[in-house]
Amino acid sequence: MAFAALAAGCGGAHYQSLDGQTMGTSYRVVARCPAALEPAGIEAVLSRVNASMSNWDDDSEVSRFNASAIGEWMTLSPSLREVVGTALALSTMSDGAFDISVGALVDAWGFGPAPARDFPDDTEIETALARTGYRHLELLDSRLRKTRDVRLDLSAIAKGYGVDAMAAAVAGQGCTDYLVEIGGEVRVRGHSPRGRPWGLGIEAPDGSGSAHRIVTMSEGAIATSGDYRNFFERDGKRYSHTIDPRLGTPVEHVLASATVVHASAMWADGYATLIAVLGPEGGLAFAESRDLAAYLLVRREDRLESRATTAMAALLAPED
Repeated sequence: MAFAALAAGCGGAHYQSLDGQTMGTSYRVVARCPAALEPAGIEAVLSRVNASMSNWDDDSEVSRFNASAIGEWMTLSPSLREVVGTALALSTMSDGAFDISVGALVDAWGFGPAPARDFPDDTEIETALARTGYRHLELLDSRLRKTRDVRLDLSAIAKGYGVDAMAAAVAGQGCTDYLVEIGGEVRVRGHSPRGRPWGLGIEAPDGSGSAHRIVTMSEGAIATSGDYRNFFERDGKRYSHTIDPRLGTPVEHVLASATVVHASAMWADGYATLIAVLGPEGGLAFAESRDLAAYLLVRREDRLESRATTAMAALLAPED
């Protein structure tokens, strides 16, 4: 964990920065606050999210649910209740294109906490697919149970929730302007140290880390789901970590990435994954139908084709 003061702000408040590790990736805070940031408070929030939602921790809340018996009710913490409720809403509106019950499929394809195995054959995929399906989850108030041996994997939404929780912790320390980020998922408020709205890059899907376009905003969150961050190749074919829960296989369309701006990082995270599963045409139609600010990058033979919804076009900085 690293901490630094950046620049003086008006009214005695100063911009400060803080960074560290969480959820298998990095986090970062840049904030203008009336007093020194308290790293312990932010670390405590992130530790609670990990303890609730990590598939890599056998003692986490989600791991305990995965180990529970079919039909057994489990009372969820408020944070996990919120994430599961949001996930089920996303599943319903997309008819299963978004689904947190994909744990068996994620493991079968080698993207989970279990050691990677050989390339799954059709029988293994069918077996894992039979253990997948959001309709096998029942949420009643704060209690959850499964009616089939499904396994939850929250990687498509937990980071976004963590960003929202971290933003609340920063605001709770009196910070009026801030940027908080976990692994590329970002939430902002107010202005940057330059005194302007925050300029947030939509990453080019080539692994370089460079920005393809810039989104300017002073309130809200941005999240991206892409095929370039976590994948493997076999016989010259790319297999993305984004798995279509309806088919049981990694997506095979030409959508390289989907970026969504939303008031909530959790919703932006979930929507970006949902659109990444639906693909260029279906994803764009879904986003437009819900007035989402979404930006899609589509792979062509020798170039990238960009597609922005009407809501996103208003947020994009002019191209150089």
